[in-house]
Amino acid sequence: MKMSKISYQSKQFGFILVLLLLSSCNQTTETVSLCFKKLSNTSIENSEKSTPVFSWVVTSDGFNKSQSAYHILVASSVEKLNEADADIWNSKKVVSDKSSFVPYDGESLQALTSYYWKVKIWDESGIASKWSKIQKFEMGLMHEVNWGNSKWISLNKDSRKSEHRFREYITGSMDKPVMVEGYATSYFRSLVNAEKPIENAQVYICGLGYYELYLNGEKVGDHVLDPAPSNYDKQAYYVNYNITNQLKQGKNAFGIILGNGFYGQNISWKNDPESDRDLAYGPPAVRLLVKLKYTDGTETDFYTNESWKEATGPIVFNNIYGGDTYDASYELGNWSSVDYNDKSWGNAKIVSPKVTKISVQQIPAIKKLKELMPQNVFKAPDGDWIVDFGQNIAGWVKLNVKEKEGKLIEITTTEALFTNGKDIFQGSTGGGANGMAQIYKYICKGSDLESWEPKFSYHGFRYAKIKGISKKPDANMIKAVLVATDIQETGSFNSSDELLNKMHSISKWTIVDNIHGIPEDCPHREKCGWLGDAHAFCEYALYNYDMYDFYKKYMEDIRTQMRPTKGHNNPEIKFQVPTMIAPGKRTSTYAKLDWGVATMYLPWYNYLYYGDDAIVKEYYAEMKDLTNFYLSFKDENGIIQDGMGDWCPPRWDRKGNPSAMECDPIISANAYFYDVLGIMETFAKMNNDPAYQADMQKERQALKDAFNKAYLVNIPNTKHKWYQSQTATVQALQFRMVPDNDIQNVVNGLAYDIVEIKGGHHNTGIHGNRYIYTVLAKYGRADLAHQILTTPEFPSQTYVMNSGFTTWPERQFEWEKMEGPTNSLNHPMHSGFAAFFYESLGGIKSSRENPGYKEFTVNPEFSGAITNTEVSVSTPYGNIENSWTHKENILEMNLKVPFNTKAKIILNKSEFESLKINGKSFEDLQKVNKAVLTENTNVLIGSGSYRVEYSKH
Repeated sequence: MKMSKISYQSKQFGFILVLLLLSSCNQTTETVSLCFKKLSNTSIENSEKSTPVFSWVVTSDGFNKSQSAYHILVASSVEKLNEADADIWNSKKVVSDKSSFVPYDGESLQALTSYYWKVKIWDESGIASKWSKIQKFEMGLMHEVNWGNSKWISLNKDSRKSEHRFREYITGSMDKPVMVEGYATSYFRSLVNAEKPIENAQVYICGLGYYELYLNGEKVGDHVLDPAPSNYDKQAYYVNYNITNQLKQGKNAFGIILGNGFYGQNISWKNDPESDRDLAYGPPAVRLLVKLKYTDGTETDFYTNESWKEATGPIVFNNIYGGDTYDASYELGNWSSVDYNDKSWGNAKIVSPKVTKISVQQIPAIKKLKELMPQNVFKAPDGDWIVDFGQNIAGWVKLNVKEKEGKLIEITTTEALFTNGKDIFQGSTGGGANGMAQIYKYICKGSDLESWEPKFSYHGFRYAKIKGISKKPDANMIKAVLVATDIQETGSFNSSDELLNKMHSISKWTIVDNIHGIPEDCPHREKCGWLGDAHAFCEYALYNYDMYDFYKKYMEDIRTQMRPTKGHNNPEIKFQVPTMIAPGKRTSTYAKLDWGVATMYLPWYNYLYYGDDAIVKEYYAEMKDLTNFYLSFKDENGIIQDGMGDWCPPRWDRKGNPSAMECDPIISANAYFYDVLGIMETFAKMNNDPAYQADMQKERQALKDAFNKAYLVNIPNTKHKWYQSQTATVQALQFRMVPDNDIQNVVNGLAYDIVEIKGGHHNTGIHGNRYIYTVLAKYGRADLAHQILTTPEFPSQTYVMNSGFTTWPERQFEWEKMEGPTNSLNHPMHSGFAAFFYESLGGIKSSRENPGYKEFTVNPEFSGAITNTEVSVSTPYGNIENSWTHKENILEMNLKVPFNTKAKIILNKSEFESLKINGKSFEDLQKVNKAVLTENTNVLIGSGSYRVEYSKH
């Protein structure tokens, strides 16, 4: 079975999308068969001008199979879904090979209305497929009016009485802690009466702050920490649930628990020197609408209003950084059931929060993904128990305890132990910056076994120190729960080198731990969407996960984060510029160049990997304005005077050892900007902006000339050249800034510094480390790339793994020389290098000219120490698979090229001369296959499964 995907381009409000589960495709006498797979309920943004786009995946036997035309039908009913009666859209036969992101071009689509569609195609020989199985999608809340009489409600009275509702708050700038309690957790309930048999029931809910929804005593859905964080005043998100099977005829009880999330953040970062204002948007609020359709065709709505009841309850403290405190003595019983007595409850408060736009949450929800058992349990010097779960994760702990009434259990979560291994070390997760240690508190009610897990906070941790229990903890008492956005893993990598396989695993863990509705820098101290971190690991994430909707959402976060900012050389002009962090009120300065280029890189990578130009067109104006802003920093020598620098190279500390950053921040930022100018040249062409396209071409050439004049130097006492640091040299090679006649000298200069000066080690931070292994492999030094990665000595990735880390730390320090590992130990910006496993070792890269893997290159570049590699890369056309072995200088690849795509096998002259594909020489292959010779030695082949062999020394 294959996947059929339907998606939408839009600006506001939303759709509900349902794709049906269909049986496996049966092979027929036709050339192709259309196969589909279930997609879970998905809601997509929409506005009056929004255009649905349709995608499908085709499977076919044989070679060089492609699509030559398609025909789409959309109708308001199954009965009308035929060529004669389709009342919404009949595309008729369209001569096109486009099978992904095909724009809708039919009648206006109406909110809360179901539609049905199907497609058939013609192959390269003009042979038609049968019609696909019927698919269904449903429009959601498209406009504010669709919310009807639903109102925002908030807690009217904070009635917390528990003595445990307070926490200590202290930052490094404070002399002593203060006690804080934050906004209270709110409990809301309401009874509704479904008078007749129910055909369909949908609920739409938007929380300003995290919420959980209940119906008749049971939680609705499996989401946690809903909705995704955003710049709430400009963009909030709602979630849809189908509750047809949970809602019953007669009386029903709805319940909502509402926490602070990032919206009600009035504690942490409050004394941040970068921000002297209250960082909360206000008290949390929630809005709910239930659309109910009866079997007799009548409809009715239920919604939040002033009649809803409110109370506080056992969650007496919740803070996204500090944690939850649960006082079981204040439990409310079965408070979301129909028969519950709520006479002591008050009435909810109607509020009018500043919310410009509500859109559907299009990205996957945050969920509980995995439970981890204790791997080791031991006593700390103070007698408390420490549990090691064996893996650094983001999430929370799950407790099962039996203790006396009123007993306080405290669980402090950390990433590390002291170097001596005797106690937890809070240096990487402690509250020195955000003011709060990561602690979960549970106050027992003294009954039989009590079970609890938090609802409104998550932490980054591997270890849990437990205070207040009467016996040694075990797997029955405590577990760790991985909690993160449920992004679908789509790619895979495996090789003969177990060290590389372990690096791949650690890289994935570090990303998953840091996806909570935004791409975070770390899941504990900050939980912030730093732009530089986001683009550093973007490509590796795209190789491994379905990130299409995720990056579209994050681009909206960047857009809504933009502030009017004066140009540098022309302060009379104001540009729209993001801050270093998006989204949120915990802003910093304007985004320095090498961080702000995420605004261009994320649309570029999304376009390159998926082939949909919608994100490019949607954000072109913002990208153009930001490019012009950075051009205002150009000095008389043509160099842009702005940049943050090659973050976190070995031994670097901005306070203790700033000189360890070998690469001048201006140099690395200008290298990035050169690449971005080329991207903007492409974007201008895509947006029919020839004047700006010409400007970008001119600026790019000028910057290349200025960059080489300023920074390309001879290495004393050698014949080599470089750009004064490993990072700048790697960037110049990666972005093709090096003059042609100097390329080999520069490659030699890079290798010279690595081997002779640095003793076989990298000296790069996140900018250089992303590309250093790819660049070395590309220019014939794959053995050196492998050596840098696998040497056990500091600061290699193998050194980090041998130090016991299960995620990549923020800093590159000699850990054994420290009291405990300071700074974050879970920073995904350091996972970016692992794109090397796919693009170099696996050899698979999407074409810039035919993006979305419509055409892709195949060119494994690897060390002699690696004998085999397998990669799978998901594309809009199906999976690319490449499995190769290297033995006695013969490379043998088993390559799968999806329907409607082409693969270009990159070869040098000797490789081409020894080439065999499916046992045939290229000349013989051409007699039975439409293989094409390009650039003298490269071979272009169409879809099919191939055995490719050639001599590779």
